[in-house]
Amino acid sequence: MKDIAKLARTLREVVGAGHVLDAEAIAERDPGYCPDNLRASLLVRPADTGEVSAACRAIAGAGRPIVPHGGLTGLVEGAATEAGDVIVSLERMTRIEDVDAIAGTMTVEAGATLDSVQRAAGGHGLMFGLDIGSRGSCTIGGNIATNAGGARVLRYGMMRDNVLGVEAVLADGQVLSAMNRLEKNNAGYDLKHLFIGSEGTLGLVTRAVLRLRQAPASERTALVFLADFEAVVGLFALLGRELAANLVAFEVMWPEYYALTVSQAGYGEPPLAVADGLYGVVEAFGWGHEDIGGRFEGVLETALNEGLVADAVIAKSEAERGKIWRCREDADAVERTHGRGWSYDVGLAIPDIGSYVAETRAAVERFPDLACYFYGHLGDGNLHISIGFADHDPATRRAVERIVYAPIARLGGSVSAEHGIGLEKKPYLAYSRTASEIALMRRLKAALDPHGVFNPGKVV
Repeated sequence: MKDIAKLARTLREVVGAGHVLDAEAIAERDPGYCPDNLRASLLVRPADTGEVSAACRAIAGAGRPIVPHGGLTGLVEGAATEAGDVIVSLERMTRIEDVDAIAGTMTVEAGATLDSVQRAAGGHGLMFGLDIGSRGSCTIGGNIATNAGGARVLRYGMMRDNVLGVEAVLADGQVLSAMNRLEKNNAGYDLKHLFIGSEGTLGLVTRAVLRLRQAPASERTALVFLADFEAVVGLFALLGRELAANLVAFEVMWPEYYALTVSQAGYGEPPLAVADGLYGVVEAFGWGHEDIGGRFEGVLETALNEGLVADAVIAKSEAERGKIWRCREDADAVERTHGRGWSYDVGLAIPDIGSYVAETRAAVERFPDLACYFYGHLGDGNLHISIGFADHDPATRRAVERIVYAPIARLGGSVSAEHGIGLEKKPYLAYSRTASEIALMRRLKAALDPHGVFNPGKVV
């Protein structure tokens, strides 16, 4: 394609010859979780916001779609590309520009990984509230674009709650600087929220100001065994009353998932034996001179005495804590075991989750070649579902999607608690959003990206 060759020459003038890749070079890269991520004709790697702006202006001027790429850890085809698309990867924009330990802020480029941000905050006695299993690969720009959630939403909220300001490049190459550093700033529209959770469809985030928190002085993590979902609800209520703001994470695994993850090579002896029940990961933080250990153990003892918890083990070292979290976070075990897998995440009111799991499991089990696993961030109503299989069958996948999503509208839930919409969930967006909400989303897209340059076809 002559116009692609011409655009490539222009982009090389912007970012340097070594930072524009053609389709053949793109195909050699790691596609992440979606093979379609690397079907683009060009990939450009800008070094700073100015180069992003110039590159986007050139790409839009050539009439080519722009697909932003971060760490490629998304699960809903939000970074998928087609021939003729141009990927703008922020892999060179990884700088942590500033940490203000007094104000509790950090200024970073969007290509910085979540892990690097966490480590930089820790070096100042602070912490960044967001934490997800892909912390070593996912980028801050991707976290912002998808409004990432993770294990600590119960205490620190979604990514939206941890961002003070952003810088973004618009469809015409204009740079919008909304790099607010203040906790309280009520001067007109808070424009950062247009880009947080927009999945790269309204603009390309290049830099951000993040909110930091005081690092805990102590932490306690436990794995608990519960007889049924009623006990899960009871334990969560007890923890909420007794630990309040100290409760940071409340994760639950159904027995099939726990049995799978602790059976993986190299895991060793499971912290608790595999049985027919549910497993919870509970974590609490303490600050200052607070005796969180004593309170934590006391609450678990109460839960045992009241019959809410049947068994429990408290991590006595960082290694034991890591082992407990590994059994929860190792969702890739589904694909390693079965060869292939589909992943879903839904949001539901906590009392509805038990019956939803029973209904969904019964429907999926009618397909003899599918294995169904349930787990998630139950403290904030986020349930994950993984389906393991050997062969890909499009008709079966559509049937499973209907099973997973059909109850959502009836229960007033969300088809996406934290992963976003991308291409995969676009047909089901109306299960969670009204017609007027979707219409307004489309008006925003038309206003900010009238020619449909940014991540076309995604979300709406």
